[in-house]
Amino acid sequence: MSDNVASAGLPIAITMGDPAGIGPEIVAKAFLQAPELTRGCFVVGDLGTLRRAAAALAVPGGVSLPVALIARAEEVAGLPPHCLPLLQAIEVPQGVVTGQVGAAAGKAAGDSVVWAARAALAGQVAAIVTAPLHKESLAAAGFPFPGHTELLQAEAAAHLGRPLAEVPVRMMLANDELRTVLVSIHMSLRQAIDAVHREGVLDTIRIAHRALGAALGRAPRIGVAGLNPHAGEGGLFGSEEREVIAPAIAAARAEGIDAQGPHAPDTVFMRARATPDKAGEFDVVIAMYHDQGLIPVKYLGVDKGVNVTLGLPLVRTSPDHGTAFDIAGTGRADPASLIEAIRMARSLAPGALRGA
Repeated sequence: MSDNVASAGLPIAITMGDPAGIGPEIVAKAFLQAPELTRGCFVVGDLGTLRRAAAALAVPGGVSLPVALIARAEEVAGLPPHCLPLLQAIEVPQGVVTGQVGAAAGKAAGDSVVWAARAALAGQVAAIVTAPLHKESLAAAGFPFPGHTELLQAEAAAHLGRPLAEVPVRMMLANDELRTVLVSIHMSLRQAIDAVHREGVLDTIRIAHRALGAALGRAPRIGVAGLNPHAGEGGLFGSEEREVIAPAIAAARAEGIDAQGPHAPDTVFMRARATPDKAGEFDVVIAMYHDQGLIPVKYLGVDKGVNVTLGLPLVRTSPDHGTAFDIAGTGRADPASLIEAIRMARSLAPGALRGA
């Protein structure tokens, strides 16, 4: 995490997401439903888009949500409660069609993230929370990144003046019951299998150890999943566990990290799950590829899942779902995961502005 978050009284920036998706709706709902949590936050995006989203939530005799235009992040501290502060950091998007992929929507979403990332890296905000963007729209707008994580990694590397490879990042998906950190993120399954190498697994264990240690205030217990069924069954079902994963775990343990495995991937997540009746055996599970780690977390409830990017010199969280084009504009989007993402961002950024 960044040293920047130690600065007291900094606001949290929430990017509006893809304007053709549910991002603006869940952002407006979060400010309406959780004003005590969103106080001290502001939205980076388009004024007209957020005003339309807020207006769509209005009911006769109900509480309205005014959208207040701000010019600088620090203005948030002086605003009255029960409003949505909006910083127009992007061009007004033209030709956005609700529920459809489009370059204009992708540009608005991507530009919002770039502004928020640079503000966080410059120490102007305590954390960023990103509403969902659509990867096809992002690509149509000319962004050479498959998603938020890779875009933020590139911004951090440019800010630090380092090659991209020297700013390794990992995705952590978390809820109240389970945390998982991924060795690889957005790539084909065939490429993800090739990405399981000793240094990649070891770097993932190290990043999880540092990040979770800071969050928990103690050394985390790390369980490492195998790649193959039954964790290779002694080499009968694959050699990656014996030749790659186990040596990475041994190297991590030699550094004093509490890492164990490789464990069978079909049972390690159950062993790590924390319930009201018992604590999990592990604080976090290292998964070898995207779906191996995300399916168990999402199965426990998409509405409570939060995506946290580890390894960046800033705090970034996001809801554990996409743009939901199929329900965009219907008023049915659930802001629960975004609200949890804001809550987690506050927990990871103790210097965030709390408001009145």
